[in-house]
Amino acid sequence: MKATQASKTFASASHIVLPNNTNTLGNLMGGQLLNWLDVVGAISAHRHCRRVVVTASVGKVAFQKAIRLGDIVTIEAKVSRAFTSSMEVVMDVWVEDHMTGARTMHNEAIYTFVAVDQIGRPIEVPALTPETDDEKDRFDAALRRRQLNLIMAGKLKPSEAPELKSLFE
Repeated sequence: MKATQASKTFASASHIVLPNNTNTLGNLMGGQLLNWLDVVGAISAHRHCRRVVVTASVGKVAFQKAIRLGDIVTIEAKVSRAFTSSMEVVMDVWVEDHMTGARTMHNEAIYTFVAVDQIGRPIEVPALTPETDDEKDRFDAALRRRQLNLIMAGKLKPSEAPELKSLFE
């Protein structure tokens, strides 16, 4: 099977939820999951540009279901789109029940990383060309999310966001 350009940015990691990772209810603490996501996402972004990357934003993380003590958490990350110096990384969080072995997707997270030089200044990253239908869908959605974020930050006028405008026409 031929690897696509986007699949070369793939990173994954598995963790077992231990007592020091849980709250008093025996559930994984949200901050611990955010940390695991940050590390796996950074590896994926680094694989794309082969430079030091820093976390620019955490765009979406929804804690949809509790992850219990003893469960096995697997995070799968892939760069969905590269912009000038930033990269959006989409991560899927899978949870394996340690008793039954049943594996379910618990949530999706979207982080943005920026490649930086030795003194922390943003630097250009290579373009990413999606090849599979899933990669193309995530690539297109990344531009819409970026435009929405720029509008909300006051850095882009809604009239300058054609991908968003086309959703409402």
